[in-house]
Amino acid sequence: MSVQATIERKLQQGLSIAHLEIDNESHMHSGPATDSHFRLVLVSDDFAGKRLVQRHQLIYGLLADEMQNPIHALAMHLYTPDEWQQKNAQAPQSPQCMGGSKI
Repeated sequence: MSVQATIERKLQQGLSIAHLEIDNESHMHSGPATDSHFRLVLVSDDFAGKRLVQRHQLIYGLLADEMQNPIHALAMHLYTPDEWQQKNAQAPQSPQCMGGSKI
């Protein structure tokens, strides 16, 4: 099973999800492209009443094994359904990598 599929499965098992996007952005980063850099957009009622840090901790808890290896970077955009609607159902895009061999 791919890393992306594992992330999706674990999140679906652990949360009530209204919207989910998982983008493998490994190709945008320095070095060989691997399954190590991801962008996550997740909308869930489970985030209601939680601060941003608590939302991140919830995701880190669900993906604890993957965060040890192989995930190197995980950009998280986490919203309640109301917040997602206020954002016009759009999350920011990740910037291009400027480090390492990309300079």
